[in-house]
Amino acid sequence: MNRTTPGRRPPLRPRGHGAPPPRRDPRGPGAATNAALRRRELERLPRYWFANRLLLTLSGQKPVHWMLGHTLGAAYDQLIALAPLTPLRPAPDGVRSPAPAVRHCDEFRPDPGIIEAFARIESGDRLRALAFRLERGRDTRWRCSAVDIGAALREDA
Repeated sequence: MNRTTPGRRPPLRPRGHGAPPPRRDPRGPGAATNAALRRRELERLPRYWFANRLLLTLSGQKPVHWMLGHTLGAAYDQLIALAPLTPLRPAPDGVRSPAPAVRHCDEFRPDPGIIEAFARIESGDRLRALAFRLERGRDTRWRCSAVDIGAALREDA
């Protein structure tokens, strides 16, 4: 018989049983789920949020005024000049092209309130570059202060 003292619970498993057998999956537990969670966490970062918004504007999917309040004067002027050219539009391949998408986005922080970001934009079999600068205002909101699509894109447009 197993006696317990008042206020003390009996063990959940009988003693002598070890840990479960080790996993044989090299990716580890929930690798696919973890990858999806990491992707969602990345998309919440300012650089990904702005990269997606800029992509939608420069591919013609959203109007330029959609970026009002998220850009500073010079960057908004750059968007006004670039947007009609739709430099990040889907690749013309004769068939219905997949919508362009941000494949990777990274950043460099020269100062605490500044992010210089760059993104790889995939459209069909084309890979494009997008660079932009974010500045944190006194209200703690990030705003885009510069946009650059690269020399190769200007030639295509």
